[in-house]
Amino acid sequence: MQNPKPVSALGPLPRWIFMSRWLQAPLYLGLIVAQGVYVWQFWTELVHLIGMITVKNISETEIMLIVLGLIDVVMISNLLVMVIVGGWETFVSRLELQNHPDQPEWLSHVNAGVLKVKLATAIIGISSIHLLKSFINAAQYDEKTLLWQTMIHLTFVVSALAIAYTEKITQSTPRSHRAGTDPHAGR
Repeated sequence: MQNPKPVSALGPLPRWIFMSRWLQAPLYLGLIVAQGVYVWQFWTELVHLIGMITVKNISETEIMLIVLGLIDVVMISNLLVMVIVGGWETFVSRLELQNHPDQPEWLSHVNAGVLKVKLATAIIGISSIHLLKSFINAAQYDEKTLLWQTMIHLTFVVSALAIAYTEKITQSTPRSHRAGTDPHAGR
């Protein structure tokens, strides 16, 4: 196997194309700001829950709906972390966390395919929380809305299964066949 060329040895156009990945940096920084918004929303909802418990007699259903809202915020925040950390590592630059004690386990083997599967399963989790909140509070929704929410959730599940299956197939296919070239063809 040949050693790859250093970036400085590339021609001007390939160097510019390769360096263009840094245009994503502001996008990831923006997602970090969005993460901060979710932290604020979480604490606002938690203070609201504590205030409701101390002021009035709150039903178990009301508590459950607020707690599910908190779980929803946490799951969306986890999704943001996966996108920020995994996306940066995959598409922008290495974070070099190999021996860091807090390195997420999944980051050591992240690639675009693994990231897609993780994101799809996170979206299913978030959708499940939304659907559960709707079913607990079903009296406030018409049947058509509940049906559509269920159908959308099932669409997420089928999509995630298709993504995972596609990723499994591409991982089991030899690299030479995925690239459309056979390294043994010239022999």
